[in-house]
Amino acid sequence: MEIIFDCPHCGQELSVDSSGAGAEIKCPTCAETITIPEESTKEASAAPPVEQQEHSSFAAPSAIQSSAAAKIQLHLKVPANKASGESLIKKAAVPLEAVAKGADKRIRARTIRRDKCFENGHDKFDEVVTKFLQEIGEANLVGIHTISFEHFDVQVQKVMTDYGIIIVYRG
Repeated sequence: MEIIFDCPHCGQELSVDSSGAGAEIKCPTCAETITIPEESTKEASAAPPVEQQEHSSFAAPSAIQSSAAAKIQLHLKVPANKASGESLIKKAAVPLEAVAKGADKRIRARTIRRDKCFENGHDKFDEVVTKFLQEIGEANLVGIHTISFEHFDVQVQKVMTDYGIIIVYRG
């Protein structure tokens, strides 16, 4: 026979074999030490009294009463704690690779030459550089490096020295 009782600390319904009456155990829910009572504090409603069984033998049992589901008696109760507890579901730790800002983006480089930034005779180098820097954003900028180079200018038929920049960024 089982002894069914509630934990006096957290209210969790517990079920113990009658041979454990009077023993001290720890509640599996709140971990407080409790003493098992001598007899059940809950009423067992598994079987009707003997007098009712004798009278009901004349009537045929219904399919629901004779089903296996009707014979299973569950002693489940959700504990009601007054104090707020810790969250049972914790977020997984973020991998170290993802901690680094922009770790999922590859390092890239873009070269902008001043001689390629002329439009209708106007030097648009600053506007082109500014527009590109706004597109990638300051957080993704790794570095900016100046370059100088020589190229042959077809219009003046001379080798010209010019400048530009290399922008290293995450993207």
